[in-house]
Amino acid sequence: MAKIHTLGFPRIGKHRELKRALEAYWNQKIDKPAFTQQIEALEAQRFESFSHLDLVQVGDFSLYDHVLDTSFLFSNVPQRALQSRDSLDNYFRVARGKASINDCCAASASQMTKWFDTNYHYIVPEFNQDTVFSLNSDALLGKVRHARSQGFEVKPVIIGPLTYLYLGEVSDNTPVLDLLDKLLNEYKLLLNQLAKLGVSWVQIDEPALVTELSPQWQFAYKYAYEVLKHAQVKLLLTTYFGDLGDNYKLVCELPVAGIHVDLTRAQIDASALADRLLPEQVLSLGVIDGRNVWVSDLSELIEKLQALAQKKGDLLWLAPSCSLLHTPVDINTETNLPAQVKPWLAFAQQKLEELHTLKVALGPNPGAASAALLANKKAIEYKKRSALRSRPEVQASINAIEPSWYVRDKSFTQRYAQQADLINLPQFPTTTIGSFPQTPEIRKLRQQYKARAITLNEYEKGLEQHIAQCIAQQEEIGLDVLVHGEAERNDMVEYFASYLNGMLTTDFAWVQSYGSRCVKPPIIYGDISRKTSMTVKWIRFAQGLTAKPVKGMLTGPVTILNWSFVRDDQPRALTAKQIALAVREEVLELEANGTQIIQIDEAALREGLPLKRAQWTEYLSWAIDAFKLSAGGVKNETQIHTHMCYSQFNDILPDIQRMDADVITIETARSQMKLLDAFNDFKYANSIGPGVYDIHSPNIPSVKDIESLMKRAMDQLPSERLWVNPDCGLKTRAWPEVKSALENLVEAALALRQNQVSV
Repeated sequence: MAKIHTLGFPRIGKHRELKRALEAYWNQKIDKPAFTQQIEALEAQRFESFSHLDLVQVGDFSLYDHVLDTSFLFSNVPQRALQSRDSLDNYFRVARGKASINDCCAASASQMTKWFDTNYHYIVPEFNQDTVFSLNSDALLGKVRHARSQGFEVKPVIIGPLTYLYLGEVSDNTPVLDLLDKLLNEYKLLLNQLAKLGVSWVQIDEPALVTELSPQWQFAYKYAYEVLKHAQVKLLLTTYFGDLGDNYKLVCELPVAGIHVDLTRAQIDASALADRLLPEQVLSLGVIDGRNVWVSDLSELIEKLQALAQKKGDLLWLAPSCSLLHTPVDINTETNLPAQVKPWLAFAQQKLEELHTLKVALGPNPGAASAALLANKKAIEYKKRSALRSRPEVQASINAIEPSWYVRDKSFTQRYAQQADLINLPQFPTTTIGSFPQTPEIRKLRQQYKARAITLNEYEKGLEQHIAQCIAQQEEIGLDVLVHGEAERNDMVEYFASYLNGMLTTDFAWVQSYGSRCVKPPIIYGDISRKTSMTVKWIRFAQGLTAKPVKGMLTGPVTILNWSFVRDDQPRALTAKQIALAVREEVLELEANGTQIIQIDEAALREGLPLKRAQWTEYLSWAIDAFKLSAGGVKNETQIHTHMCYSQFNDILPDIQRMDADVITIETARSQMKLLDAFNDFKYANSIGPGVYDIHSPNIPSVKDIESLMKRAMDQLPSERLWVNPDCGLKTRAWPEVKSALENLVEAALALRQNQVSV
């Protein structure tokens, strides 16, 4: 009889209990014992979801990030963060620079970047030739003991040694694989400790195996697992997010007790894979999509799995494709979804229920699953027949697109000169990325309107007051290009989804992005078009309050796509083109209303890049075209900005150049301007705003720090094409720290201008 398990489960809780506990602790509203008590209650809530699982995972829960947890598990912690004996405080210093609001031992936070091709951010491990690993397993062992005491068959989850090294950054010239032997020694100790606790299986995650590995890395995998095969526990080697590609043969030959593969994103013949494995090896199949929210076609899966289930018996394990970290917790928290669409959806809890149905249907008493299978079949059939998915007018608009819609009339150099004459900005123009703090007052106003405690007119008047205050603050600070602050927006994607046909927003379908930061990805269920103006009245109102230019702020088509749960019945490229047309309409309306600068954020463009290079050309072709379609209709005098955060650009700079945005803003504060090396080597031709204020940390950058970063930027790029700005939006920060940081930013820009004049 097949077994069922999951690779991981959402950490945040049904009602974002993790977020609330973290922020209360950081703001010193609760002490450590109270914080610990809240976390224990949240972990107990998670275990309530695991009653049908044959093996319950331990180690996937994290207070901030599971990669950071691995760094602490092996004591690979930057020395600058080890300011006290309190490991929890040191942990948060690595993650965010401060352990609490009044932390006197603040440190530079470690870099943060995207977890493979997802919107989850991990804390990058730091390595050098002096790196020493030392096992610190008390916390993990304690969780194992606790779970076993409740009668669960426990399966600890750890990141594999090669993937951990693959994800890190080396600060010197040390080849990272030179650290492998030292790290393997600690892994052996850990596995032996788990064996002594009675653990039979350990899930060891190696998603790096779905990337393109060099022969050196492939050999390192063979070597590492030869070393680990002598452990007294069984290893389930876990891969996800894609096809094994050239690593298929390697994985099949590794000396592990079981292998997990992602069948939702990989073209793998499960039966052929079973034949390649030893008869005694477990084959775990990721048959439920762990990264989208559509119900699975269980009848189709049963048909595919039946013969394999009979052949492998209890050596066939069924699971989601990857950790359910990337999905909301429970569809039952949603009460306002359209009745036609809700049956099509499955969140994390429902995905575990789907697994249970599969197990029963493939077992000795399949009739016990008949009711669940019938309901599933009805949902699948209704979704296929539904007229909600298709809009003829959208298809007509797609067919009407002309090649000229993708390009600007003149080159960047010609455009930028015209824009400089019209907008009249100083050298090193200062601006922000778009959002300003979402204060308790703004959130209360939104909640009152949502609860119908105030009228639409009262709500909009309240928003106007907040926008006016935001403009006044920026005027006082002395910024050159202002923004309206986005008080009306709950999220940079969710807000736009509410103005687009073919997209749904939810009330409580939260997903963790990093730490305490959660988002509610919209759900794309049909053809997309713009219902009405989305931003124009707010930008027009803000511009009426100041003589300085106010940027129009939009989210780009690829980011809306990548940060949504996307329909699974048509190519993503077509969906992106539909969104691009909707954004284009808004861009042209902003321009017609006098907006001189329009920012179209594509924060997620790099994130969507396939993990296999062979697929890059296709993705970048339609993704860049979607951006160009959204921006290509404006006059030369209209300045187009875009923003990309926490991404590596080295390999796609020709495509970023092809976007032809007049100004691109990027994250460079945590990376100390290292990203600019690639832009300089490539000879990137357009203007850049390298971030000088790390907004994901409560630390306030000094004038000296900002000047130092900008001088490094000036060593790489012409000063006349440099802007000065934060790394990202300021939504999650508080006004006092924002004001101080931006005042320092403006003061640094003034000093840079003075230095340039004196030179």
